[in-house]
Amino acid sequence: MGSKALSGVRVIDMTHVQAGPTSSQLLAWMGADVIKFEPPTGDITRQQLRHDPNKDSLYFTMLNSNKRSITVNMKSPGGREVFEELIRKSDVIMENFGPGVLERLGYTYENLSKINPGIILASLKGFGSSGPYALYKAYEPIAQAMGGSMATTGFPENPPTITGAQIGDTGTGLHLAIGILAALYHRTHNDGKGQYVEAAMQESVMNLCRVKFRDHGRLMGGKGALSEYSRPTMGLTSVPRAGNDSGGGQLGNCIPCKPHGQNDYVYMVIQEAIWPVIARTISGEELVSDPRFATIGERRKNQAELWKLISDFAANYTKFELTALFNEKDIPCGPVMTTEEIANDAHVAHREMFVKVEGHPQGDYYTVGMPIKLSEGNVDKILPAPMLGADTDEILREVCGFDDAKVTSLKEMGAFTNPPKKAK
Repeated sequence: MGSKALSGVRVIDMTHVQAGPTSSQLLAWMGADVIKFEPPTGDITRQQLRHDPNKDSLYFTMLNSNKRSITVNMKSPGGREVFEELIRKSDVIMENFGPGVLERLGYTYENLSKINPGIILASLKGFGSSGPYALYKAYEPIAQAMGGSMATTGFPENPPTITGAQIGDTGTGLHLAIGILAALYHRTHNDGKGQYVEAAMQESVMNLCRVKFRDHGRLMGGKGALSEYSRPTMGLTSVPRAGNDSGGGQLGNCIPCKPHGQNDYVYMVIQEAIWPVIARTISGEELVSDPRFATIGERRKNQAELWKLISDFAANYTKFELTALFNEKDIPCGPVMTTEEIANDAHVAHREMFVKVEGHPQGDYYTVGMPIKLSEGNVDKILPAPMLGADTDEILREVCGFDDAKVTSLKEMGAFTNPPKKAK
């Protein structure tokens, strides 16, 4: 087996772009042998948003570390022979093709199960494999739009807004990884039987927006109000955009700091128990007993005045100075950090969450690190993403068990390259 959490698990990763590769990368970081199964032209993201026209894009390299790459032409009989042999030798197949693509090639879940009864087919779809939206195409912003995120993000006077976090793509990838792990565990207790696992982008966004659906219920069809919101909500039948209101049981907001640049803000939360400490810090004893703010109910009603008082105090501090001051007093807060600040942050470095990947043939690069910490079982280091097809021969010999003559024969059959285009 091996010392890693998923040692002995082999994954055929047919996914592309972001959601699927995010999911399979997590499995690779936990020790699975993830074989990136690419067409001869490669994953499309190798070429998207390139920072250097002669290199694979960061979009690709950041999502595909610790994997091996094989190129296979699925339109070739030899290519399908390789695919089927890999199915026999693998535990999981991951795909995020459009609806019906695998089926048209003859590889329904039922047919895959005949080749390997223990195979787990993990599919990532925009809206699932059934239902009125099943054939709709989905991208990150579309999933956010149709999952409840956009309508509840931003300020009421502004258009619906997508989040900076990729909750549609990466969020769905996380959900799919959890499903795969559950299916692997289930298989060990059910006579080695595989199953079909599906994660849909719309549904994953809905799950990540669950507190907004909580608030939808609290509105009671227009009969209830959301008292923690700084603007009136009585009479609304859907959850509004709340700006920077915390939307939780405790008040929270984004407070401007000096020198008042675009990201010079601290987000703070006013816990009920900590209010006297906040009041004494920003104004003194009189504010503790001020009737406008004495109870959480009064603070909610008078939020505009409250945030003005706190903002006037914060104007004397940078966001990092205010964070240090408030945290010394156990006041929950944190600076709004740019990507540059996060990339150079000492805590992030300590947690190995922005790491340098060394040894890629096209040069070193940085990537976001493993967000799941296991005391035993993660890979020892993040390895470079594979060059296109770099591991084809190794996989054919090591996994499929093909000898040199067989590999040569498959190459002659066009199993790993696209046929030359016919002259017009």
